[in-house]
Amino acid sequence: MTKDEVETFLMRIQSEELPVQIGFKTRKSFVGLFIKTGDYTDLKSKNFWRIVGASKIDEYKVSGNRDLARIYNGMEFTRLSKVQ
Repeated sequence: MTKDEVETFLMRIQSEELPVQIGFKTRKSFVGLFIKTGDYTDLKSKNFWRIVGASKIDEYKVSGNRDLARIYNGMEFTRLSKVQ
């Protein structure tokens, strides 16, 4: 997916608060939370996204520790959808 497609989806669902099901071309899909940190604009311009995996979302919400996230390339995404 292009950075514009990802950004449009994230703006539409208010991504800081909602987990997202992320499908990938070459790996298994998973649920994660897109987070905005100080380098968000720089990463976004290169189509990279900082995502906290589902198993660490609660810990992230308490601590705010960005080290719980990993950076993913948006070109590897095949589908993004809201988790119900």
